[in-house]
Amino acid sequence: MTDLTHNEALQKTTVDQRLTERGIFVTAQRRAIADVLFARNQHLTADQLLMLVNETGAKVSKATIYNTLGLFAEKGLVREIHISSAKTFYDSNTSRHHHFYNMDTGDLIDMKERLAPLFLQSDLPDGTVMETADIVVRVRNQKP
Repeated sequence: MTDLTHNEALQKTTVDQRLTERGIFVTAQRRAIADVLFARNQHLTADQLLMLVNETGAKVSKATIYNTLGLFAEKGLVREIHISSAKTFYDSNTSRHHHFYNMDTGDLIDMKERLAPLFLQSDLPDGTVMETADIVVRVRNQKP
């Protein structure tokens, strides 16, 4: 067995374990989507993910991409970052962090958690506690 084959087998086992630990039945299409999505920390739209998965040779439909992303989000494997009613990113990094969204380039960039939402604590409605805070700061490129 070559190193590449061994590494591929290890990656598939890891992806399969990650899915089954969350109660997700592993199919070839879900594995193909997970292989691309979890290859590194990244922010992808459904259309970007569809293109990347199909480039691997695995053919999946747009509906399968959306259904799988919805399932992965429900099970806590990805975070949905809603930029607008027409644009949602899926973040493979589920750790606590916030984002910059560049309105000129369309890039979503991680922000360190230093911007912890402690300032929100004093404004919470009585009888509530903060569960999460998803902060997206919209930026534009500086004009020369």
